[in-house]
Amino acid sequence: MARPVPSAPKRAPLPSALGAQAAAVSGGVSALPTVEEVSAGGVVVDRHDGVLRVAIIARLNRGGRVEWCLPKGHPEGEETHEQAAVREIAEETGIEGEILAPLGSIDYWFTVTGHRVHKTVHHFLLRATGGELTIENDPDHEAIDVAWVSLADLTKRLSFPNERRIADLATGSLPKDF
Repeated sequence: MARPVPSAPKRAPLPSALGAQAAAVSGGVSALPTVEEVSAGGVVVDRHDGVLRVAIIARLNRGGRVEWCLPKGHPEGEETHEQAAVREIAEETGIEGEILAPLGSIDYWFTVTGHRVHKTVHHFLLRATGGELTIENDPDHEAIDVAWVSLADLTKRLSFPNERRIADLATGSLPKDF
């Protein structure tokens, strides 16, 4: 016996499901302007008492919840992505580092008042070379806490799936003698 196919009333798609031009065309929905942002950061690894550990930071999201993430920030002036990653990690964690390898880039979209943001973040694997764990040098005061986390526990602590994938890449990219 044939079953009837359920039907639902036709609804206009949400603006967030449409590209900016498609949203402007569909039923007069006003399109939000898009802003492109670039950041750089990464995974800074240190060996302490035989255990590999990574410096991560905590931030408050717009809903007031704590999110643990990899340090990152915007390049300044003529900085390369690599230079920005080293500087941002030092500012947000207090840990100086040298780049060992690129880990790739992630991109995502979010909306803030009045516009949509398309953000691309370039990640690098760094070896810690000095410094002390602190958020005191974060000029934007975005980080509310900083912690060393064992590399084995890193993916359990990071809040975002895309950063957990970067952490997995970092684990696989470590030199054998690290």
